[in-house]
Amino acid sequence: MTTVGTGKLLVRLVVGGIFVGHGLQKLRGAFGGPGLEGTEKMVASMGMQPAPLQARAVALTETLGGAAIAAGAATPLAAAGLIATMVTAIRKVHWKNGLWNSNGGFEFNAVLISVVTGLSIEGPGRVSVDAAFGKHRWGILGGLFAVGAGVAGSIAAVEFGRRAAEAQGPAAAEPADTDPASAATAADNPE
Repeated sequence: MTTVGTGKLLVRLVVGGIFVGHGLQKLRGAFGGPGLEGTEKMVASMGMQPAPLQARAVALTETLGGAAIAAGAATPLAAAGLIATMVTAIRKVHWKNGLWNSNGGFEFNAVLISVVTGLSIEGPGRVSVDAAFGKHRWGILGGLFAVGAGVAGSIAAVEFGRRAAEAQGPAAAEPADTDPASAATAADNPE
């Protein structure tokens, strides 16, 4: 195995594993996470309705997308889903806090977006599912797909959530008293 292959494998396992962990926090309450009930409250506090659907979508996307990144499987598609969750987190929680994580900003999200985009361009390495199917490198189109589909996915999720909240009436359209940044911090997740 070359150094480049080993480096990509290490990056995939760490970043994919982090996403799996965060997804399982939301989905199952693993690693001190809030579970689905807490995740539903978190997404509802951001005006993302219907909360049960939105909570399951983010939890499953992070869990399955992280597993696919770790395995190097359908890398641009997995990255697109993960980018969608990170862009949504930036838009709904972190943007107002600026760049730095110490202030609740979006630096961690930006790093994760750049890593999965880089893997989408350069490929997941020789020891990967993609490579087993002859796809060693996706190229710039793989990266553009991941970012474009990820941003589009975030826009769709937020717009769907906004429209669903409006359809439920004024109480659902307005975020709950819970501050989303506090809820996200309490959940110890990258959002």
